[in-house]
Amino acid sequence: MASIINESGAHGDPDFTRGPVPAEARMGRLGLSMAWWSVCSAMFWLVVSATLALNYGTVNTLIGLALSAVCYSVINAVISRYAIHSGLSVALFSRTLFGQSGSALATLIFFATAIYYAVFEGSVIAVAIQDYFPSLSIEQAYLLVVVYSVPLVFGSVQRWLDKLNGVLLPFYLLGLAAAVILTISEFGYSNAWLQLAPAGGAPADGWWSCFSYFMGVWILMMYTWDYARFGKPEDSDYHARLNFGLPFYLFTFLINGMAGIFLASSIPTTGGVSEVSVVLALLKLMGFAGLAFVWVSQTRINTANFYLATVNMQSFFDRAFGIRLPKAAWGVVVGAIVYLLMLGNVFSVILQALAYQGIFVVAWVGIALAHILLGLGASVDDNTPAIRREGITSWFVATGAGIALMEVSGTLAGFSAPATFIVSLLLYRYLQRGAPAGETAFNRAP
Repeated sequence: MASIINESGAHGDPDFTRGPVPAEARMGRLGLSMAWWSVCSAMFWLVVSATLALNYGTVNTLIGLALSAVCYSVINAVISRYAIHSGLSVALFSRTLFGQSGSALATLIFFATAIYYAVFEGSVIAVAIQDYFPSLSIEQAYLLVVVYSVPLVFGSVQRWLDKLNGVLLPFYLLGLAAAVILTISEFGYSNAWLQLAPAGGAPADGWWSCFSYFMGVWILMMYTWDYARFGKPEDSDYHARLNFGLPFYLFTFLINGMAGIFLASSIPTTGGVSEVSVVLALLKLMGFAGLAFVWVSQTRINTANFYLATVNMQSFFDRAFGIRLPKAAWGVVVGAIVYLLMLGNVFSVILQALAYQGIFVVAWVGIALAHILLGLGASVDDNTPAIRREGITSWFVATGAGIALMEVSGTLAGFSAPATFIVSLLLYRYLQRGAPAGETAFNRAP
């Protein structure tokens, strides 16, 4: 492992895409916390909660969000400790699970998903800018967002993103509070937001639908991994319990969700609830302060989206095709792709792609957890085989089962993500324990 660290440093790789993060590059608690908490601020968290409340009822939505917060915090406590201990990125750890060639798919899914989210969140900023400055066309607004977003990720997590997001976090909190206070001041307070439900009434199992929906956002487990690897081993408990733990997810899911449900039910909007309709309503209510709030919110989350898309694209092309370009070059490539997807208005296609990719990600999480809980170590040297049969078999069988359930209409479709997770975890454990000693992927971790 030392040779990998030296290689990474020798090539001036501050993001450590080719080797573990060494001790001297680890970050303090505050810096890593500020970088990671960029993920908590996105219109997505507000709008998706409001949409779920309209479809399943507010109470069911809040139960689903609370259960999701607990589930995420438990899984990420395990993931963050292992990432901190190993210093490995998702790309490098996936080589352990799936082999040199098999890991390329995990990295491809990771950077593609991050690009899709960058498209969504970047479009929200662009719509807000274009609405406030109507002399700009929407295409010009898209370009403006991409042009200022790409340079933000040229720095590394420990050299820039922590500082930027540390400065912006108080403005997001103030903006969220101001939005709620101004809404009450303008439209008054009503408990109606607590009674939201579909026309026929809230379904009894609506809480499960909300919980399983949030399993489709388990890409945050991969986000957690790539940030947690910069933590110091002596801070493992802090990061597992607080930074990547329950306090973070209670705020990100539950507090944001409650605010989103309240705002969407209290502020008149045109058409259905969407990120765009909520943003336009906030601009009408708050004026330039609303634009500033949206900019802060979306810029923070897009530092994570653009950064992780860039470093994982860099890792993918390095490993799969031997193409080694500076991170800045890959950042420009990511920006160009984001801009073209914005222009193409392919959101319905992206949503369908995200649904399928979400199943792949859930299976990855199940396999990663099984590997960690079995006490298996990591192997990231050049002797790693092209394919790890246990990992690849578990991944594709579980993903196939999940997609099959997703294509079935009715109740079974709501079990696609949970079934994927269970099958991947149990099958990987079975295959690893059943393999002959000489054929298992790795030695036990000390």
